[in-house]
Amino acid sequence: MRDLLELKPEIVAANIRKVREFRNYTQDYLAAKLSISQNAYSKIELGYSKLTVERLFHIASVLDVKVTELIAVDHSRGVHLEH
Repeated sequence: MRDLLELKPEIVAANIRKVREFRNYTQDYLAAKLSISQNAYSKIELGYSKLTVERLFHIASVLDVKVTELIAVDHSRGVHLEH
């Protein structure tokens, strides 16, 4: 629970970018799946845009990862990517 209290938007944004790049998805692809512009999506990855819980779950679904992996602060519990 303590990790959630220390949640930092820049870590979530970096985790999202890391998974997107691992999956070889473009920002345009994710933006289209989320029904937003590429510019709006870019702001998410840069941490300039606040994420709603709904949007975070949608991103996790598109990236095929658990939300907990995207918000992980503890690197031992961070994003675990498999092909």
